[in-house]
Formats: sequence, structure tokens, C-alpha cells
Amino acid sequence: MGSAGCGRSRPEGPPMKLTMRGYRDEEDYQRVRDFLRHVFLVNGQREHSWHVCRFDYWRWHGIENERHFRINEAVLIWETEDGRIAAVLNPEGRGEAFLQVHPDLRTLELEEEMIGIAEDHFSFVTQDGNRSLRIWADQHDELRHGILARRGYAKGEISEHQRRRSLDVPIQNVPVPTGYVVRALGGDDELPARSWASWRAFHPDKPENQYEGWEWYRNIQRAPLYRRNLDMVSVAPAGEVSSFCTVWFDDITLTAYFEPVGTVPEHRRRGLGKAVMSEGLRRLKRLGATAAYVGSYSPEAHALYSSVGFMEINLSEIWTKNL
Repeated sequence: MGSAGCGRSRPEGPPMKLTMRGYRDEEDYQRVRDFLRHVFLVNGQREHSWHVCRFDYWRWHGIENERHFRINEAVLIWETEDGRIAAVLNPEGRGEAFLQVHPDLRTLELEEEMIGIAEDHFSFVTQDGNRSLRIWADQHDELRHGILARRGYAKGEISEHQRRRSLDVPIQNVPVPTGYVVRALGGDDELPARSWASWRAFHPDKPENQYEGWEWYRNIQRAPLYRRNLDMVSVAPAGEVSSFCTVWFDDITLTAYFEPVGTVPEHRRRGLGKAVMSEGLRRLKRLGATAAYVGSYSPEAHALYSSVGFMEINLSEIWTKNL
């Protein structure tokens, strides 16, 4: 996601001395989570840095399941002289970097340093043998745009639509098709069905023999903010999981994140995605949540999330450089 404090840099004054170091242990995991919460609130609950729920999902799914990185190699931390976190640099997928920066400590020099280190640590060797790096920047972040342009990056056509909706906005009562049931995920015996639904939703064209099983879902459930009663599914008349959305609620910021959301191909165009998301929103409302977030990239996802009330949108744009 884009940088914290779009276009904003630290007020004039003596330079703040920052020290960069690597990620060490689970204490750092908790400190980064607290940092992201604080920055999120300072930025008016806008996604100029990652929502803590996104960091959790990346930690327990991207790191533990997809295994593109080791966490102690994938997180770099900048600290002030008194030990406060000022910035965090991390990838999500291979060949990309996200800059999480406290808006009151943000300077051109810090951003330059972070981008240079990202080029050294997180660039990816493409099939043609070249190294490439993608960096995300908020659509209004003139400071970072200038740095990226000077360093030879080009803005691409891909953007993440960072969507937000208030829980004060009425939640629709979405009719569920006859024979289907919308509810929370069941016990461990339902994990294989939930995992298979994910495979079918996100890999509809891949052969079944590439399916790697369901045990990965246990790591999802290890994430600190996971709640089984917010892991929503729709179940078809024959008993299979047909649609799903996992809702992550942070009771510190009173905000939530939807990730992932999907529907099995043969059950699409029946309103099931809308139904499971609406039930998730109702449950959030009862827990005291004030706002919910979701990211979208495709026209189909844009349409679904708009239909459930995620109408406030900010763009996070991708900039790419062949190194």
C-alpha cells in the first residue's frame, strides 16, 4: 500500500537520527503490529500504511504457507535513538516492496534510503535474467512519485482499489438462494472443504493434481486476530463450501479487513459473495467495529465490493523498475 502521510514530510528542524536493523524475533512482530496500528490512527484510518490485519495475514499465510520469504529476512526496521519504530520495509510477493512510514518522521532522505535498500533486498530475477522491483505508492503521494521517477521507475496500469465503508451505513439484507446456508466455518472436520473451496475459487483452471491439501489452513487460524465466528462460508445444498470470506477484526482500532473473499466457479452469479460479506458486516457491527476495509483489482471484485457498500476508494499504484 502507499506511504504513510502522502506528500507529507517531517517539519523543519534538526535531522532525526534513525538506525536500520533486521527483524529479530516475535517481540518485533508485536512491535511492528503496534506500530502499524498507531500509524493507521495517525493517518486518519486511511491505508497509507498496511492495516495490522494485512500484516497478520501476510505473516501467517504469505510467510508460513507460500514460503516466498523467511520473516527475519523479509522485514527491515528503522528506529529512533530512543527505540521507537519510525519505518518498516517489507515485501508481500516476490519482487515488490511496501514502505510503512510514520508521517511525523517521514523525510525525502528516509524514503530514498528505504527504496535503495529495497532494490538490494527485494528485487526479483525475471525469466529473461533481469532484476526487477515493484514499489507501491499512494495516488496522491507526490514525494514518493518524485523519488521513483528520478530513480527510473515507471508507473504501471495496475492499481489496488483500497476500499472502505463505515459500519454506520445500513447493511443490506441479502437473500440467500434456496438450499444454501450462510454461517461461520465449522470445526476442524470442515477445514478440508474450506481449503478446497479456496483452491477452486482462485485456481479454477489448474488441474486437481496440483492441489496441495488443506493443512495450510491451520496457519491461518494461528494468526492473533483470527476468529472462527468471523470466518464466513456459504454451504450449498449438497453440503460443499460454495463461497467464503474471512473477516479480521482489530479491537484496538475497531476496524476490520476482509481477506480473502471468493466463490467456487460453479456457484457464482447467485449473490453468495454478497451474502457472506453482508453477514460478516453484521457480525462486525455487533462487535463494535466502526469501519471495514477490502482491496480490489478486477472489475468483478470492484462490482462485488461496491454492492456491499465499500464505496470510499483510494488508489495504491504500482511503479516498476528493471534494475
